[in-house]
Amino acid sequence: MELAGELTEQGHVLRQRVYYEDTDFSGVVYHARYLHFLERGRTDLIRHLGVSQSGIHQADDPVDAVAFVVRRMEIDFQSPARMDDILTIRTRSDEIKGARMTLVQEIECNGRTLIAAKVLVAVINGLGRARRLPEALQAKFLRADK
Repeated sequence: MELAGELTEQGHVLRQRVYYEDTDFSGVVYHARYLHFLERGRTDLIRHLGVSQSGIHQADDPVDAVAFVVRRMEIDFQSPARMDDILTIRTRSDEIKGARMTLVQEIECNGRTLIAAKVLVAVINGLGRARRLPEALQAKFLRADK
């Protein structure tokens, strides 16, 4: 599997270009599109940890399956991105407790922070019920932040 971005000492870093489809009529990134960029950062972090989301979703017993769902997100829109900008999306885990993780994400352009986000992710099983993050997965997230 080909990976996007890279793991660094500060977490995962992904670069994405802003395309016409990401912008409103004025060429500024439409606010909801930032959610797409942030999701790509979280998804590619998980891939870099060697975790196949489709693999952990499937289990012989749905109680053993693992899925991540966004429970809460705080976003500070600090400055707009524009068409053709190259964005740097940074993602790192901040806290892992039981059936939840807090991730910190930033979107930057040319060294300037555009978006700062804090994402609370719930861990659920195949029945949609909260479950603890398995220790092996927790260790991967913690290792990625070292």
